[in-house]
Amino acid sequence: MLNKIKRFIASEHLLRIDALYLVALSGGADSVALLLCLKRLGYNIEAVHCNFNLRGEESVRDEQFCIELCHLQNIPLHKVHFDTKAYADLHKVSIEMAARELRYHYFFQLKDALGADGICVGHHKEDSVETILINLVRGTGISGLMGILPRNNDVIRPLLCVTRREIEDYLRQFSVAYVTDSSNLVDDVVRNKIRLNIIPQLSDINPSVNDAILTTANHLAEVDLIVKESINEVLKRAVCFTRSLNQIDANSLMNEPFQLDLSVVRAYPSPSYLLFFVLKPLKFSSSQITEMVTHLDGQTGQLWYSATHEVTHNRDVFIVSPRKNDNKHELIMPETGRYVYDDNLSLRLTFHNLSPSSEITYSKSPTIIDLDATSIRFPLRLRRYAEGERFTPLGMRGTQLVSDFLTNLKRNRFEKRNQLVLLDASGAILWVLGLRINDRFKLTQHSRSSLHIEMI
Repeated sequence: MLNKIKRFIASEHLLRIDALYLVALSGGADSVALLLCLKRLGYNIEAVHCNFNLRGEESVRDEQFCIELCHLQNIPLHKVHFDTKAYADLHKVSIEMAARELRYHYFFQLKDALGADGICVGHHKEDSVETILINLVRGTGISGLMGILPRNNDVIRPLLCVTRREIEDYLRQFSVAYVTDSSNLVDDVVRNKIRLNIIPQLSDINPSVNDAILTTANHLAEVDLIVKESINEVLKRAVCFTRSLNQIDANSLMNEPFQLDLSVVRAYPSPSYLLFFVLKPLKFSSSQITEMVTHLDGQTGQLWYSATHEVTHNRDVFIVSPRKNDNKHELIMPETGRYVYDDNLSLRLTFHNLSPSSEITYSKSPTIIDLDATSIRFPLRLRRYAEGERFTPLGMRGTQLVSDFLTNLKRNRFEKRNQLVLLDASGAILWVLGLRINDRFKLTQHSRSSLHIEMI
């Protein structure tokens, strides 16, 4: 078994001999075998034990066992205690989810503090089979049927190449003790139901059911590689970022606003899978993505929100953007000078005297304007426009809703929502920033002073 694990670590490029790794040690057979195998293979390891205080004396027993094992093996041990029930009640999650969140949050904190390269956990072949069946029952895509990955970012699973029986035989061969979690013997949660009831029944049909399921998972992993290559090629034509980027990858799709060309999406053999591939990592639900598919030829303006992103349908594109703080920040400018609105926008205001012979000219830059200063009352205010606000665009006589003005310029829903306006003390809009000034405040031959404003 040790040789099998050694080959698996090498083939999957899981560990480096010169790095430090944390080993999650519960005291059960899997984690004990993992600890001993990594030590015998010469890796630099330290153990981590979490006491969730859920099983009374059993929890105390498990912790003491881990202390004695690490002392015997001369392996440093880090221990932590959690009030798991209180955490579950506070965050409205199951006990199982609470334990998982607490455990991994601590693991990652400790990893960073110690400068470790990763956290090794004792998942084996049967764990991967159980995960596949759980995902199948709940409903999943290709990735959910591929089983547990040998490495998922900082979490490493060197025992995925061996079975539970091989692990127990290995420990028995070297007379190594371990503890048994009695909660694993009760079919009260989904994983236990599958482990204790479903898999034994499947084994009656096919004694090699675990190998059969894992073989299928391996085939699907190959299919997944083909699908991802296909999708990555089509994304080169379908995705357009709002700023120039060198490549399309998961990080840029997560953090950058972009447009998704719906003509390319519709032409793909499976538009729904393409949208799922792009939007599922952005926390959109399967039902939301299904609804988006039905809107590929639908009415523009539809909006969808996830916890981290938002999508709007604008003509023949989906515009995808990270969600930002929606607070309507207002900047007050009591006099001339330079004012900072945010990291991307500052305004500089200056007065200029005009002589009767001065020629009236308008800047061609959308970021520079000149207004008749005599008709403007300070303080000025800079904020997002509000629904129902009107102004007289330069060159027009009557007033127009700012929202209609933006619609005529074909501004999408996100651009309209974020549009800034500059107002004077009377509440009159002086400037729809970057687009048009109010005709009422334009310079004329009768103007004797101008208010010069620059966006910087």
